Amino acid sequence: MLNDASLVSRASLLGDRKAFSQLVEAYQSPIRRLFQNLTGDRELSKDLAQDTFVKAWLKIGSFRAAAQFSTWLYRIAYNVFYDHVRAQKNATGADAEIVGDFIADDTSDRDFEMDFTQALKILKEEERTVALLFFMEDQTIVGISRIMDCPVNTVKSHLRRGKEKLEKYFKNEQRRDEMLSSPNIKKNERSGF
Repeated sequence: MLNDASLVSRASLLGDRKAFSQLVEAYQSPIRRLFQNLTGDRELSKDLAQDTFVKAWLKIGSFRAAAQFSTWLYRIAYNVFYDHVRAQKNATGADAEIVGDFIADDTSDRDFEMDFTQALKILKEEERTVALLFFMEDQTIVGISRIMDCPVNTVKSHLRRGKEKLEKYFKNEQRRDEMLSSPNIKKNERSGF
């Protein structure tokens, strides 16, 4: 299989759809996973990934080798996601900062397990995006800075705040689980005897 640079060259200079198809095959799963983690919706993730690859194909001639193809593609995915968030905001009148900040509160279900994907919902969109790109997609701070078109220090701040919030959240979850698993009152005190 050819490397990304060769495939991009063939796709952009020659209009080689097979070369672009190989790029899609290589990046489809990571892009879908990013959208799945951002939206929590498998079908929407597929739609957003398809939009990303359509836009990439239409703009492949504008790719400049100053950055890696993956960084360029994630930048397109980032824009597609935020276009979707803005469209949702306009349709519902919700604030974009609030979209996805909902934390599931199911106190009646004591067996409820919080996983990383669910925990990400406590983060602001920018913090969540940085965390996903850094931890799940193995992007560098500089790469994330290019994808999000913001300064490196801003990316570092989003990552630091996101890590702090996640750490605090998981500590609280752990304390809650410990309290639920260890009885802190005697059995006969619970029954009223």
